[in-house]
Amino acid sequence: MKQKYVNYEVRPITDIRELLRSSVELYGNLTAFLEKRDGKYQPVTYNEYYRDVRGLGAALYDPARSERRIAVIGENCYMWAVSYMAVVCGLGVVVPIDRESTAEDIKNIVSIAEVDTILHADSVKGKLAGIEGVQKIAFSDLRRLIEKGAEMLEAGSTAYDGLPIDPYKMTALIFTSGTTGIAKGVMLSHHNIVFDIMEMCKMINVQPEDIFLSVLPLHHTYECTCGFLAVLYRGATIAYCEKLSTIQRNLQETGATVMLVVPLLLETLYKKIWQNAEKSGRAAMLRRAIKINNALKKVGIDLSKKLFAEIHNAFGGRLRLLISGGAAIDPKVLAGLRDLGFHALQGYGLTECAPLAAVNRDTYFKDDAAGLPPPNAWLAIHDPDENGIGEIKYRGDNIMLGYYKMPEATAEVIRDGWLYTGDLGYIDEEGFLHITGRKKNVIVTSNGKNIYPEELEYHLGRDPRVLDSMVVGDTAPDGETVIKAIIYPDYERVNAEIAAKGIPTDNIDSPDYRDAVRNLFADMINDLNLKLPTYKRIRKFIIRREDFEKTTTKKIKRHAQANLDESGQL
Repeated sequence: MKQKYVNYEVRPITDIRELLRSSVELYGNLTAFLEKRDGKYQPVTYNEYYRDVRGLGAALYDPARSERRIAVIGENCYMWAVSYMAVVCGLGVVVPIDRESTAEDIKNIVSIAEVDTILHADSVKGKLAGIEGVQKIAFSDLRRLIEKGAEMLEAGSTAYDGLPIDPYKMTALIFTSGTTGIAKGVMLSHHNIVFDIMEMCKMINVQPEDIFLSVLPLHHTYECTCGFLAVLYRGATIAYCEKLSTIQRNLQETGATVMLVVPLLLETLYKKIWQNAEKSGRAAMLRRAIKINNALKKVGIDLSKKLFAEIHNAFGGRLRLLISGGAAIDPKVLAGLRDLGFHALQGYGLTECAPLAAVNRDTYFKDDAAGLPPPNAWLAIHDPDENGIGEIKYRGDNIMLGYYKMPEATAEVIRDGWLYTGDLGYIDEEGFLHITGRKKNVIVTSNGKNIYPEELEYHLGRDPRVLDSMVVGDTAPDGETVIKAIIYPDYERVNAEIAAKGIPTDNIDSPDYRDAVRNLFADMINDLNLKLPTYKRIRKFIIRREDFEKTTTKKIKRHAQANLDESGQL
């Protein structure tokens, strides 16, 4: 049988320093970064970036302190990328920290990781005030150090360039966001990370002509590996988004071609396209154009760029690929974006895998699947039930070294060379992984039925009046386990619907308003329940006043919000 895809060619590398050096040799005069200065994106070549990395490394090198632990904390920016690379190219272990962390959390991580130096953005300076005995250097001061180091290199210093690198020792210590519990320190080696990069690049084609708009936080391994290191490996360009509210403008300014996203961001983008079409009265015309174009695609003609030029131009005119990760996404969103000429895929990963465990190939994909395993890795299902659903386990060279100073926790998840992910799913006949939920989130009824909250959350999210939701198990007065939905509505849509019935929306605490909202969602849930087996039906629901507390990668912090007090609900 003819293979349905081919692996893209990649050059072999053994560590991140070799990644950088070989890319500089191949792409030295090409643009590595678009750095925003004085209100405009300015190009930084691979040669210039390499000079800055080496300069900072030479300036920070201290022969009295080998195997250093250096934290990097701040918003996505060029100096974050210089700092990270300078550390991993010989200085020691990099500890990326979420800039949204509290001062106490940062202090704890710095202590646990035995950090000796913090490279940081000016914006987080206040959070570091309580940390003593650690050197702190602001990004705004790094240029001075870079020039100092560059002078040392020009004078003949070779100490930094000659520092040894062991590909199999820890080079990155990454503390997970902990959506379901206490954060752990994940230890990754050069080998883990470069294996991950090479495997990803075999599955998705990235070329030097590509420009990545970096939106997700760089301390997270998804953006760091796939939106930073892999981009440099392929000779492409990175531009940093200023903030979420400027994504569209930054796409236009940079002419970006690729963007890594989380489902919430992609779903919001897709909803806005259709909301704008509806407001302008052109939704019907857009649907007809999609139908015509999809018919033409079957005979090899794709007029997406012409038929949907206005939409493409709104996002810079060159955006070709969107890759979603972090959680499952509505497959209709992926298909809908593809209908408009944007290739959209999803993948699956964990920090413990640096992060790739599965991704849909750009030439072979399923919208309802998390993807295929990397070419030189394996996925399997542990203890599957009668439907083939069980715990997902993964095997590959990108599996972490372990949790930092937590041997028992490491032994729980790495057994016989397999990483037990804690996620539940099944693998179909074509090898695609389908995820059904988190093992820790499964609701078990009194008669032994398993209910996956993510499935019900998916159904709830199909209603445009629901911005986000969380499904949990609750206990009824008779002791039975019942399903409870916690819903955060799109109040703009809800208020428009309620106002159309003549009910005032200016006082959300009025009984009439609250009853109207609850009745609206009660009807929605009743309609949904009619389509579900009895044991999966939602018996209780709560309407939130404000959005859920989330991690910086837009995952709901489930453990913090399962029990909502009266002040937080409508």
